[in-house]
Amino acid sequence: MKKKLFISFILFSGITGAAYSQVQTNTELKTLINQSFSYFPTLKEADNSIVAAEQRVQLAELKVPEVNGNASYNYIRPKITLPLEVDNKVQEFQFAPVHSGNVAINAEYALFDFGRLKRNVERAKTDVQFAKDNAAYARTQLAYQVAAIYYNIVYFQKALNIQDSVLDYLNENKRVIESKLKNGDAIKIDLLNIQANIDAEQNRSIDLRSQLRKQLNLLAYTTGSQDASGKAFDFDLALRDAASALSEAQASNLDFMLAKDRIAQATGDVEVAKLGDRPSVNLNAAAGYKNGYVPNVTELRFNYIAGVSLKVPIYNGSRTKKQVTLAETAVKQNELAIESLNNTYKKDIEQALTDISTNLSSIKNTRSQIEQTRAAQQIAASRFLNGAGTNLDITTASSNYQRALLTALQYEYHLCLAKVELARLMGYKYW
Repeated sequence: MKKKLFISFILFSGITGAAYSQVQTNTELKTLINQSFSYFPTLKEADNSIVAAEQRVQLAELKVPEVNGNASYNYIRPKITLPLEVDNKVQEFQFAPVHSGNVAINAEYALFDFGRLKRNVERAKTDVQFAKDNAAYARTQLAYQVAAIYYNIVYFQKALNIQDSVLDYLNENKRVIESKLKNGDAIKIDLLNIQANIDAEQNRSIDLRSQLRKQLNLLAYTTGSQDASGKAFDFDLALRDAASALSEAQASNLDFMLAKDRIAQATGDVEVAKLGDRPSVNLNAAAGYKNGYVPNVTELRFNYIAGVSLKVPIYNGSRTKKQVTLAETAVKQNELAIESLNNTYKKDIEQALTDISTNLSSIKNTRSQIEQTRAAQQIAASRFLNGAGTNLDITTASSNYQRALLTALQYEYHLCLAKVELARLMGYKYW
């Protein structure tokens, strides 16, 4: 059923897709979107996260000796002595100091880590890619928000124009009634009724102006500018069937790219976890002063050591195995998330295409309605002016015409927003 609906829509609109759809929009909207990229604080946060991720890569790439200094003092009791005969005299010979001191500089360098450094660097690089895609995603979301605000402003400005034309029509007929009232051809209630209608329409104008002001405030919040001179719903793009649109979304939409980045991160965690049982070979060196050297154990003497150490993990309670299993579960979780994303985007794309098709058909149907209600309004005004119509005829005709204009405007507005949404879903960068 959905396939037939889309085929009929394609035949109606006469639009065919290409290998890559170019979005058509106006220069002002593009300028506002790019202006928001340098203004909106959230994007600065996202850009800073890229810097932090790149710094983590630099940190992971560091392979330098670790050098540290230490000093220690120990008071040792009992005093370690041994009686020895020297020159026919028995003396107490001390083998260890009572006041033991040590000052040294120690250095350690990882000579072989059996792939740990390389894996950690690769894992850190996946964080950089994620940060870059996340910043691009934030820009895409902001662009969509600015576009929606921009066309909201267009809608409220057009609605106000319609409202102004309705008020002009009612005020003109109010003047006619006042003239007729002076001549005795109308009654007071006619004037009161049309004034009540004028008051109601003025209240609608106030509401519309309030909504317009709110959208201009949102535009200033996102872009720093309250200037928007758009007059038309000029956002357009070549349309696809749902399957082709989903394929483009999978290739271009940053939601999918971020999901793939998460899989890469989780896969990197698996590779790092697998190295938990690998041995390591380190060079060690130290130099400093300490006492405890016989025969004078209280004297601080310069000393140094250098050597190689091999560390081989033997038992850790299956911790490494469990860490690998946990990391592999995270990979599976992120793969399942892509399946959910496919399902969600398929639904959203079909919804957007249905909205476009429905609003196009509705716009076509409202054209004749507008013409008919406009003609009825003109006839009602003429009949009333010539004494053949009533005040009720005027207000009814005015309401019908206003309703037809607003209905058509709403269809055009919803059509435009549906196209903006489809462009967002397909990952188009129209700015």
